[in-house]
Amino acid sequence: MTAATDTGGERELVLTRLIDAPREKVYRAFTEAELLKQWFAPLPWTITEAELDVRAGGTNRFVMRSPEGELYPNQGIYLEVVPNEKIVVTDAFTEAWKPSEKPFMTAVMTFENEGGKTRYTARALHWSVEDRDAHEKMGFHEGWGQCADQLATLVAKL
Repeated sequence: MTAATDTGGERELVLTRLIDAPREKVYRAFTEAELLKQWFAPLPWTITEAELDVRAGGTNRFVMRSPEGELYPNQGIYLEVVPNEKIVVTDAFTEAWKPSEKPFMTAVMTFENEGGKTRYTARALHWSVEDRDAHEKMGFHEGWGQCADQLATLVAKL
């Protein structure tokens, strides 16, 4: 299965980083719950729970905790998984392909080898321009950027 792409970009936000680690380590940080919990929320936010069934049709569930202690559950379905190369996940469905109440986006993460380093690209494809704008105002670039820095720090230790 190949995920559809928004070539116009009006509903898309993109973040790219060159991470000084092989893509197998970067991919591993996305697919092992205990590793994901260490970097996937921009500090001082945290991930309190993570359950990952990393395969097409598998569920992705995690809970973010704000500095004030509020919990924000997130769940979705993996649409495409190519080990060490690509992960596509959407919140349009929850467990067992049950439609979610308010779909927000599909995330496409790619991991490209660049001389032993990894070109990590995260594309957030939103259901509407309004959702894209809201995500940008929520701090997409800053938050996802901080998470990418935290990811780089973690995989340097693996």
